[in-house]
Amino acid sequence: MTIDERKNISTGVIQNLILENRGKLSISGVNDVLSFDDQVVMVETELGLLTVKGENIRINKLSIDTSEVIIEGDISYLAYSDKELEKSKSGNLISKIFK
Repeated sequence: MTIDERKNISTGVIQNLILENRGKLSISGVNDVLSFDDQVVMVETELGLLTVKGENIRINKLSIDTSEVIIEGDISYLAYSDKELEKSKSGNLISKIFK
């Protein structure tokens, strides 16, 4: 998916990621924290699954009421993955194979 295609997706959701000095990450629009340890945190957000990697990572604040999470540690990696888009892509591939 290109950047232009992503801009055209209208979700109506506002989500903020604020990374301060690669040591403190504030995330809004959080639905759930799926898993976490001192190296990886996986957060389900309104816009997809967010993976945060680094060292000595800890969840400093978790508020489901306000949909906010604050993660602290040596953060080196942030990435989104969209389960629904991945499913639709694989479905399209399978349908193309069996045509």
